[in-house]
Amino acid sequence: MSYEAPYEGLKVVDISQGIAGPYAAMLMAQYGADVVKIEPLEGDWSRSLGRRYGDQTAFSIAGNLGKRSVAVDLKSEAGREIVYALVERADVFIEGFRPGVTARLGFGYEEISRRNPRILYLAVSGFGQAGPLSTRPGMDPVLQAFTGMLDANKGEDGIPHRIPIIPIDMATALYGFQALSTALYARQGEAKGRYIDANLLQSGASLQIVRMMATHLEKGEMEVSRVPTGVFPTKDGWINLVVLREPHFATLCDVLGIPEVAADPRFATNAERMKRAAEVNGIINEALARRTSDEWCERLAEVGLLHEKVRDYAEFLEHPHVKALGAISWLDQPGVPEPVPFPNAPGVRPPQSGTPRAVAPGLGEHTREVLTALGMSEERLASLAAQKVILGTKELAAVS
Repeated sequence: MSYEAPYEGLKVVDISQGIAGPYAAMLMAQYGADVVKIEPLEGDWSRSLGRRYGDQTAFSIAGNLGKRSVAVDLKSEAGREIVYALVERADVFIEGFRPGVTARLGFGYEEISRRNPRILYLAVSGFGQAGPLSTRPGMDPVLQAFTGMLDANKGEDGIPHRIPIIPIDMATALYGFQALSTALYARQGEAKGRYIDANLLQSGASLQIVRMMATHLEKGEMEVSRVPTGVFPTKDGWINLVVLREPHFATLCDVLGIPEVAADPRFATNAERMKRAAEVNGIINEALARRTSDEWCERLAEVGLLHEKVRDYAEFLEHPHVKALGAISWLDQPGVPEPVPFPNAPGVRPPQSGTPRAVAPGLGEHTREVLTALGMSEERLASLAAQKVILGTKELAAVS
């Protein structure tokens, strides 16, 4: 055990699909755990989301980096026995199906804990394990609508807009990983493992805690606290401004070349400006439109005002500060035409391209390796492949 790989020696069985459960398990792998990803013979459905590169997509790479993939027919008795054999040696089990589905497959908490009483069981679902909506399928866009996130993200057109970066899925992954980490620590003094429910509903609500509280207390939409604050157009793009303290407004007006606006008693305080937000924002829009975003960033940085140019991903990845910070690792992936950017999470040792921790496995790539370690003979592996319980050599070649 070390700070760089604190979970070295831990064994994780991951049968979850998509991104929430898989990303939580991927973090376990990045911290040193041996994570075996159990996939159906056709593969985790994340392998078909978006543009495909062989049997990978951006979703499957992000969710499975550093794992070993075993492709198994979970509906067959022989397939279930493979999972049980792995479970008996594992510390953590992760599933991501609707309530009841995993139990019907034979991998519910009661069955798994009976075979391994100390195992930590993470169940990832959309609406949680109880309540009238628990059996509904739930993905990130659905829970953005349900939890109020879409309503809170109305554009100037008044239309609720979906946030396209799957924030609720990612929050669920992080909350799930956090719950597993604390449970692993607590298990040192416990004789039995535990069941952990990580659902998109609670994770999405937790992500919105401040806005949810404020909206409830204000009996309506959360009141804008500072004017001018927000995204404003420039000559060649957009810039984000935050006028945090009262003196900052005068400083901003000086930088924009409109000191008379700061001197206007109608705009003397933030309370007055909030009453006239549309008028103030219109004045700021007109002033910012005279120069480019880069020009304004230079001027605003000189006086220490909170601001930033609105950048796309390409600009972000190439920014000198991002490179100096080491925020991104560029990782080669089999079948992918160029290295992919992997954001290095805080506290995680950056993966090195070409190492096992830096590669997302192909479908069933480690089936033979993992099953051989369980003591299965070549004859048994061939028999399982012939019965289509696992992928055989020809099938592996076809999907790679």
